[in-house]
Amino acid sequence: MDLFTYEDMKKINRKKLGNQIPLELFRSVRLIGMYQGLPMNGKNTTVAVGRKIGQSLPVQKIDEVLAHFEELKIGIPTVLESKDNEYLVKIDDCFCKGLPPHPGNKVCDLEGAILEGAISRFYNGKVMVHEEKCNVNGDSQCEYRIKLL
Repeated sequence: MDLFTYEDMKKINRKKLGNQIPLELFRSVRLIGMYQGLPMNGKNTTVAVGRKIGQSLPVQKIDEVLAHFEELKIGIPTVLESKDNEYLVKIDDCFCKGLPPHPGNKVCDLEGAILEGAISRFYNGKVMVHEEKCNVNGDSQCEYRIKLL
């Protein structure tokens, strides 16, 4: 049983401070607390969390997944390639945009797992999402290759 879902999170009702936190605080929890504080840079944790978030989104097709990505302010997705059961999606203005580069590090596994979890809601086969580029790695944008197997 899930303790909380995405729909539960939408019900946050803080009268004075509202339903948002500064991006800097989120980045601190995510990249310092999880990435630096957990084994394997927290990858197992962030992937599990991302999949659960994605699976709780009310989506039925890829376009809806990408629209939710922007609505949730995760980033602005653009499909660069679409062939057969494979997509290459770039994410502009993502969570890690503006952080200092650390070549050799890709830190956006949470975001890829959200994509994977959301697509798995309506696709019956296996979904694989691979982060190919990351702003933190020094790339100009984050990119994900999505394969529907």
